[in-house]
Amino acid sequence: MKKSATPITVSNTLARRVWLRAQRLDVRAPFGGGPAAVAEAVAQLGYVQIDTINVIERSHHHILFSRIPAYRRDDLRTAQSIDKSVFEYWTHALAYVPTRDIGFFVPDMKRHRRERGAWFESVKPEDTRKVMRLIRKGPLSIRDIDDDVLREKDHEWASRKPSKRALQLGFYEGRLTVSARTGMLKTYDLLLRHFGWDKLPKAATATETMAYLLDRALRSQGIVSLDSICHLYASAKPAMRKLIEAHMRRGKLVPVALDGAGKQEHWAAPATLEGKREGESGLVHILSPFDPLIIQRKRTNLFFGYDHRFEAYVPKEKRKLGYFALPVLVDDKIVAALDLKTDRKQRKLLMQKWTWLGPKTAPRKELKRRIEEELDRFALFQLAE
Repeated sequence: MKKSATPITVSNTLARRVWLRAQRLDVRAPFGGGPAAVAEAVAQLGYVQIDTINVIERSHHHILFSRIPAYRRDDLRTAQSIDKSVFEYWTHALAYVPTRDIGFFVPDMKRHRRERGAWFESVKPEDTRKVMRLIRKGPLSIRDIDDDVLREKDHEWASRKPSKRALQLGFYEGRLTVSARTGMLKTYDLLLRHFGWDKLPKAATATETMAYLLDRALRSQGIVSLDSICHLYASAKPAMRKLIEAHMRRGKLVPVALDGAGKQEHWAAPATLEGKREGESGLVHILSPFDPLIIQRKRTNLFFGYDHRFEAYVPKEKRKLGYFALPVLVDDKIVAALDLKTDRKQRKLLMQKWTWLGPKTAPRKELKRRIEEELDRFALFQLAE
């Protein structure tokens, strides 16, 4: 790619502050509270990943709690089911996405209608007719369908229930949407009925989708690379590179050289690098391993010098941080990893393992005090109904 300007050298300290500002982790309560705060947080981040692991609270609630101190689980329920300001769909994983962005996902919905793919080969026409007939009467979950004849799985993560696969297919095709969620139990509804629409929003063009992905990354990351913009979407990189080049010619982006990045190119909007980027001091965040600050492991390592290991699927004897270690962010540094578990019966948050990171000369006594204060707040959130 032809360079339009000499890259601006950016220290790791400034790079971290820019990213934390974009992630809204540099101030205590950036979004306020309530369902409106949930909608604003999801809009700022672009998406909030959903995951099934629940040794502590599931990732979507955890990510929102990290940015909304007054967060309550019912706030997400209201945003999804009543305000309908967010919806579920696939980004790089299943996630909550702003409803205003649904047009950028309509092309994928239409593609799934044209090309079913191997994952849904086992869904028979009669399975689809059955669930569509039932759901036209009103929203339903898989528990409302109790007459399935179980089939053999055709994939390790597949369901033996034909109706469940048919509901999932309808979801990816954009005929159905998740209108409510209780834990991991999903209630489906007709997408158009849920949102009160006559038809699907207009599908974004390929050019519009590239612009959306770039804007989303710049908003939530501040300083971006091709890898960070196109996370698990490598086929988009050639088109994204052309768009970045066009933005550089217009002065909308400038090249950035990060310490330790080697040949990996980075860019930012000029205004992003201007002015002070110091947030509030004294902040402690116990982060989910699926948090946007952590999920791109190589990027996290470049910016923070922390190589996170997700060890839930690693044999116990080979784990270093623990089954479900949570990185601890203190101000602008990741200083520890805590392997926690919620004992819901005894109503306790259990410390499985505490791993210190970084220089041993760090003032760990003071850090430990601050982290333990945050652990108290984190425990209250974990054990709240």
